[in-house]
Amino acid sequence: MPDEGIVFLFVLAILGSTVLLFPLVRALAERIRTKSVDAGMKEELQLLREDLLAEIQQARREIGDLGERIDFTERLLAKKIER
Repeated sequence: MPDEGIVFLFVLAILGSTVLLFPLVRALAERIRTKSVDAGMKEELQLLREDLLAEIQQARREIGDLGERIDFTERLLAKKIER
């Protein structure tokens, strides 16, 4: 078989597989794309997010308070050492 025939069959095989697989790939992409979260789930996720943000803010405040306490304790210890 001449080289042109092999190239022709190769191109024909690629085009044929593309034509056959394109609808399947498109259907799979559409199925993946349309997976949306329902309204109840979105609302629950939003509430969980707000709760998590509130807890993080509370933890930051507590860490700040602990930092102030450590600074105060260090100052007291430094004064005792100076005496």
